[in-house]
Amino acid sequence: MFLDKINDGFWACKHTWSKSANNTKWCLIGCATGEFATLAYFSYSGITSDLVLYSTVWYLFAALPLINGLITSVILETIILIRSNFDFANALKTAFGMSFISMLMMEVAMMFTDLVFTGGVLGLNYFAIPLMLLVGFLAPWPYNYWRLKKFNKACH
Repeated sequence: MFLDKINDGFWACKHTWSKSANNTKWCLIGCATGEFATLAYFSYSGITSDLVLYSTVWYLFAALPLINGLITSVILETIILIRSNFDFANALKTAFGMSFISMLMMEVAMMFTDLVFTGGVLGLNYFAIPLMLLVGFLAPWPYNYWRLKKFNKACH
């Protein structure tokens, strides 16, 4: 079934790749804003410096950048949709419904990349940022393409 989609040109539409890349970009901006702000706070406050990797408290703190990334992404998506003449309730519902899976994929990929690259240190590592952004963009992009191509549904 998947190979049939490849052979019939489903994955070959340049216009859909371009539009899904734009949607993914906006999602990445929202996710990265919350995640990087939280990691920067951890770095500059020193709040996580005494946490031991694999401790329960470490896991709680490790979830905060992911959660904050999801929150800022939903906020950004909602604002973009309101500017596209959605009312607030429909904009919020659309932001959660259409792009939440993409945001979650993006956040998990970025956090995993950060943890692997930094060895589990909770903080902003400037050398990890480009790799986190690249992986964060590439992880949900095919899903966004598929959703746009199959259902003609996008966040904006």
